[in-house]
Amino acid sequence: MQSGVKTLSAGGGASLCCLLLLWLIYSHLLREGQLVVGTCEIVMLNRDSSVPRRTIARQTARCACRRGQIAGTTRARPACVDARIVRSRQWCEMAPCLEGELCSLLFNRSGWTCTKGSGRIKTVTPLPKEPS
Repeated sequence: MQSGVKTLSAGGGASLCCLLLLWLIYSHLLREGQLVVGTCEIVMLNRDSSVPRRTIARQTARCACRRGQIAGTTRARPACVDARIVRSRQWCEMAPCLEGELCSLLFNRSGWTCTKGSGRIKTVTPLPKEPS
């Protein structure tokens, strides 16, 4: 009788171990390639310094934003921001410039500039989202 109980409990333990292992593999595969809600990552960054004293940088980011948010820029990093800011093109409301830089809207609201006290100017013009 005792050997039957030992066999049953060993079989149950092995089954439980297999189920746990399968669950861990499944949850890892599910998470792979997914972002935590409210975060962004830079997918591609291209820099062109062919023109003297000028660098053109193009950055593509991927974000997993909460409802009512959209991909934007905060402190010169991709971030989820209130969708209203992007729709109304009030870019400076998302605090896109670094600490110590002054944000100004471009005259046609197509982007913004970040100006440092030393005279360095960074101009940003977001590309419209491609239709899916």
